[in-house]
Amino acid sequence: MSPRHLVLACCAALAAAGVQAAGAFSFGVFGDTPYNGFERLHLPALIAEMDAEPLSVVIHDGDLKSGGERCDDSLFEERLAVFQSSLHPFVFVPGDNDWTDCHRTSNGSYDPLERLARLRTRFFPEPHRTLGRYPLAVDTQVDDPAFSTWREHQRWQTGPVLFVTLNVPGSHNNYGNKSAPSEEFIQRSAALKAWIAAAFTRARAQKLEGIVLVLQANMDIEDFSAGRPNRAYRELLTQILAETRGFAGEVLLVHGDSHFHRIDQPLRDPASGAAITNFTRLETHGSPFMGWVKVDVEPGAKPLFRYSPRNYSPRQNN
Repeated sequence: MSPRHLVLACCAALAAAGVQAAGAFSFGVFGDTPYNGFERLHLPALIAEMDAEPLSVVIHDGDLKSGGERCDDSLFEERLAVFQSSLHPFVFVPGDNDWTDCHRTSNGSYDPLERLARLRTRFFPEPHRTLGRYPLAVDTQVDDPAFSTWREHQRWQTGPVLFVTLNVPGSHNNYGNKSAPSEEFIQRSAALKAWIAAAFTRARAQKLEGIVLVLQANMDIEDFSAGRPNRAYRELLTQILAETRGFAGEVLLVHGDSHFHRIDQPLRDPASGAAITNFTRLETHGSPFMGWVKVDVEPGAKPLFRYSPRNYSPRQNN
């Protein structure tokens, strides 16, 4: 290991052990990649860029493959190996291409629930630890007897900020094609409701400054705010709206799905039209654009979160 990598490894190990310097810290987010041969070829270089930064954690917010690729075990294993190479603790949040859409013929005609079970086995083998060469200890919903299936729902705190991951995929959140929701949707929605409520309860009790919610789906926040909610995300956004309004700190929602990088404040109260000013949405880059976003956190500052988009260029890595 080179001296630079040794120093980074030591920093990552300290972070994984929960040793955080008081004050500012940073984390990295990306998703919707790799989708093709070029992106797969350059994925290690993209992770190396993040390895070179002093990040507390790196989060992939879903879609580790394109919607046309097969959901084979071999692909999962290959992506997992790259994620595990990260010098920083690495968190993966499942997306629709990773399980809900695996029924497609081009994806191998898999049972989506069987593929989700496989993702849980491989990407969350130790639910209380992240991926990466120097894992971070995390809480997980597996400890709740009522919702022990959802090991992918993880939570950890860095300084005054609570991070929460949520299995909320695109493709209408696996709602189903009928007027009534699928049984899987109903059960997972109950788990999500409990996990989100517990997170905000903890954040309020500890007077935390921020909450970061990470999921894959573009939940059509603009339509929800205009009173035209997508039924697959209506209850979830209604809860996030109520919890955010009852929280004194800042809420950052990170997602991917529509491959349009943006940082904005789209959430409004559908009844009054009032903007929810302590809520920010960060959508990560998506294929065909590779990149990641560095989020700097400065406790006590307003705003709490500051963003530095990092577009990936192969020329930087020659």
